[in-house]
Amino acid sequence: MLLRPDAKAVLKDKRAQASLARYFAVVQNEKPAKFMIAKKLPAQFGKNDSLEELWQKHAEFTAEFCKIEREVDAEQINCKEMQAPEKSFLDLKIEIANRILRNCHFCTRRCGADRLEGKVGYCKCGLEIAVSSIFEHVGEEPELVPSGTIFTMGCTMRCKHCQNWTISQWIEKGEIYKLERLAKEVEHLRMNGCRNANLVGGEPTPWLQQWLKTFKHVDVNIPVVWNSNSYYSPETAQLLAGFTDVYLLDFKYGPSDCAAKISDAPEYWKVCTHNHLGAKKYGELIIRVLVLPNHLECCTKPIINWIAENLGRETRVNIMFQYRPEWRAYEIPELQRRLTRDEMERAIQLAREAKLANFIT
Repeated sequence: MLLRPDAKAVLKDKRAQASLARYFAVVQNEKPAKFMIAKKLPAQFGKNDSLEELWQKHAEFTAEFCKIEREVDAEQINCKEMQAPEKSFLDLKIEIANRILRNCHFCTRRCGADRLEGKVGYCKCGLEIAVSSIFEHVGEEPELVPSGTIFTMGCTMRCKHCQNWTISQWIEKGEIYKLERLAKEVEHLRMNGCRNANLVGGEPTPWLQQWLKTFKHVDVNIPVVWNSNSYYSPETAQLLAGFTDVYLLDFKYGPSDCAAKISDAPEYWKVCTHNHLGAKKYGELIIRVLVLPNHLECCTKPIINWIAENLGRETRVNIMFQYRPEWRAYEIPELQRRLTRDEMERAIQLAREAKLANFIT
């Protein structure tokens, strides 16, 4: 597959390689993806265990997973030679996710819809995963390209300027996929030269149970990229640990009321910062900061400063200038136009002042 020049050059970019070292090793089949280790880690649990008991076991096995992962990475253990257990850490995650579907709280809204009984909540996602498109994406960050993107329907936010609004708001119907078929699509993406499985939308969060079950059927080594708006619950964050290789997370808004006003996302700052810290602890991280017109001081500046102070100045950050008015952006006066050259230059200045050393635009 033909690559963009920067997608080739990133393989020699020392800062990108340092911040995404394990990801690149999985891409080159030098290390196993996290889900492959999770499938080999034995986990004893029963159908009659309470959800509280399952979460306690999950915490214990998460610690065990981290230990095993370090040993696999140090070549003290060969993941391929580990015997597949009757029940695995991935199976435990699936069981917990099944329970959550009964009273859905994958996102931070915690709407409690009983999706097992056909109810839907804010995101309008049901029990069977609905897919908009699957293709080899060459427009993502250079380290991801070519990226095996799978766009699923629905979203946990209502960004008035959403560029994928026909997907996030179910204007499209999407196609229902059986999970074994979806697993084959993931495998085909890898065999066609994609560096990763990029789970995106819309928003992948409502479909976490289906994604966990899908990768139980995936038999090729491919890093999982969780491409999210970051507005997910603590329970989802725990389930992602030991499953997600790269957290490709939006950092949309600062600590003021912009998130509520523009995206109907109250407490976004609190939720987003918590999830970014978890991503750094359990995987590797690429942060997307979409610069919005007239939001540099209230959003871009505090976001960049928080990243530098809490995640480190070597964190991979994509400062994005792709904003364009879409969907209902006309309802927000300052969002009715594109960025000015001065705003773009100001965003870069803010990144330099914060001494971010690994950002791209």
